[in-house]
Amino acid sequence: MDDIEAPHENVATDAGALLRSAPGAGAELRLEDGLLGRLSRPDIRLAGQVNDSMHEKFQGQLAALSGAGPFVIAMTTLGGDPEVARAMAADLRLLRAAEDARFIFLGKSAVYSAGVTFMAGFPRAERWLERDTRLMIHERKLEKNVHFSGPLEGCLNMALALVHEIENGVRIEREGFEALISESPLTLDEVIRKAPQNWYLDATEALELKLVAGIV
Repeated sequence: MDDIEAPHENVATDAGALLRSAPGAGAELRLEDGLLGRLSRPDIRLAGQVNDSMHEKFQGQLAALSGAGPFVIAMTTLGGDPEVARAMAADLRLLRAAEDARFIFLGKSAVYSAGVTFMAGFPRAERWLERDTRLMIHERKLEKNVHFSGPLEGCLNMALALVHEIENGVRIEREGFEALISESPLTLDEVIRKAPQNWYLDATEALELKLVAGIV
């Protein structure tokens, strides 16, 4: 891991700098020519709560882009609405398919909860973190009060509807986990076991687990 912890100025002044992958993980990862410059000047900047307001701002910045990229999307967030994060990732998937556009994720400072959901929408090769960044992975939360009143058959239907809602949420959550770890040695069971306790990782740990392509 010595190369990852190389002096910052060496990385900043050499766009072809090598970033070593995790021990035993195989080949080194190379910053392609010009990528460091792009990472230092993101095309889209997202900061704050992942919500409808962020999505609207995101769509506005997307609409202002021209060409096929690569476009760097920098994010700092303590979390928010996972469905909004999924919708934003879907926007990018459509643009990749329709226009062969390329998008690169850059996590800065904190990428928690729904931010990780958004990051999972990028291929691992397009996920980068600043070296002081922390990730946080956790389970989806549900807050709902249920009041049963009336015939038992109707109450049963209400209960089943809630069960189906929870089951669907669990499926969506696991799909996101699978996307996040698609190139990682982590198993889905490991993530499911760690997520309920709010799993925090620093940038080096994320790289060692092959959740990201590199650190800058």
